Amino acid sequence: MTTPIRDIYLGTDSGATTSKTGGVFANGEPVSLKLRQSSTNSQLGTAAVIAGWIEGAEGFLQDNGLTWDRVAAAGLALPGPYRSYGVLDKSANLPAAFAGWDFHADYVAALSRAAGRSIPLFAGNDGDFGGVGEAARVRGDTPATVLLLAPGSGLGAAYIDARGLPLSGDHFAGMEAGHMPVPLHLLGHGLERVPAFRCGCGRDWGCIEAYSTISGLPQYLDFFLPQHPGHELGTSTDTPKHQALSLRSRAQKGDPLALEIFDTQARALGLHVANLVMALDPGIVVIGGGLIDPESTTPEFRERYLNGIREAALPYLFPKQRAELKLVPATLGELSQAIGAALVALYSSKH
Repeated sequence: MTTPIRDIYLGTDSGATTSKTGGVFANGEPVSLKLRQSSTNSQLGTAAVIAGWIEGAEGFLQDNGLTWDRVAAAGLALPGPYRSYGVLDKSANLPAAFAGWDFHADYVAALSRAAGRSIPLFAGNDGDFGGVGEAARVRGDTPATVLLLAPGSGLGAAYIDARGLPLSGDHFAGMEAGHMPVPLHLLGHGLERVPAFRCGCGRDWGCIEAYSTISGLPQYLDFFLPQHPGHELGTSTDTPKHQALSLRSRAQKGDPLALEIFDTQARALGLHVANLVMALDPGIVVIGGGLIDPESTTPEFRERYLNGIREAALPYLFPKQRAELKLVPATLGELSQAIGAALVALYSSKH
């Protein structure tokens, strides 16, 4: 009897509304650069979520001419916080009833039913797993450690070790670096210092997330707009949210107010890079998020943003770090977390 070749590692990136499924071969190469999308259906309860994950996995296998016989293990990227490994705590993006849900046990049971045998499952934070995916692209055959910072609606952060695995911490909250404080005395210009922004987490010490992501843009506008008299946003009747969302396109057209805001965001993120490099000493820093998305931003804007991060960070590093640290843009986009989850399953199966 021939033993089946089990060389496929599945990865699921579960969001509140949509889940994405991808996979890698045993050599780490993606099975496909096209993700399978399925509805998460969190509003229908935990059983519906599990059914959606299985639907996505089976659909991905079918799309690529594969069967469960070839699946060696699976990974699942799911936002925390967690009470314990594989058990959710209260989440801002999921129903309150999901707190305490042992999603790991339920998904393992569902995978076993679908495959007709036990499938090992490795679960973790979506930001951490996105870092695993990006790290695999940038490190090549080297054992370089990688720091990922991905500003979006919040600030995703991950540190990937020489094995390719993320720093998850004793309480599964490792690298929640979006809620570390910013050195506010180094922001702003002249005597005008950027004030302590509010953060959705409730901390009042000036979380970097509020200074580097979409969530802080309305507060930036409140601070910088009075310094630009006559700007059209000063008389706009649009909502603060829509005014903030207009800033990216304005900056790419050379709007001085918008450029000042994004330059300050870049400086804040660069100072944060310096803090984390001092603590973790990575060989590569990857910057993700919408501001470096080639489909949403111009090359000139991306270069200005990345240079702003680099120039803010370098003066605070040790000489060898300044000389050798690589700071590069992310390249996987929406693939990162599903591919990262699959890679975690692959790497963890080997250790």
